[in-house]
Amino acid sequence: MNAIASAARVSKTTLYSRFPSKEKLFCAIMQQQLDELAAGHPLRRPVQLSLPEGLKAYANFMLDLSFKGQILTINRLVYSESNRFPELGAAAAQRSRRGIADVAAFIRQCAAADRKPCRDADSVAEAFIFMIRGWYVDIMLTNRPIPAVERERWVDRFVQVLMSSRIEW
Repeated sequence: MNAIASAARVSKTTLYSRFPSKEKLFCAIMQQQLDELAAGHPLRRPVQLSLPEGLKAYANFMLDLSFKGQILTINRLVYSESNRFPELGAAAAQRSRRGIADVAAFIRQCAAADRKPCRDADSVAEAFIFMIRGWYVDIMLTNRPIPAVERERWVDRFVQVLMSSRIEW
């Protein structure tokens, strides 16, 4: 908190008056990320996308943002410090739950439009989000630069594999 107050050029008292705990500060940071992500979220646009198109658009949008600037910095902080600060991990888990809910809602919407029932959209969305995260963490931890075309090829392959099992959903 000392380092944050110093970087923000405010007193520690001022910081604690706005954020009474580290958990509240971490939650505010995650909420700021959610707001930023929601601004251009492809599944919330009025354009009707097919299920594979929407999943690809969502994955590419989230991965593109996650490899940039403040979001990348926060994600590195989460992975390096959540063992010492469980509230940081809890705030990040809230962000994951929001993504799972958004993707599950999109899957249900597409299932209704396609007249192809989906028994468990939440589990499919969870698998989708965690597959994206696994790839992202592998790339983030190795600091490998990933061109957009390589990321898009990976997303295409993953969505194809996921869609091939749609009858089981």
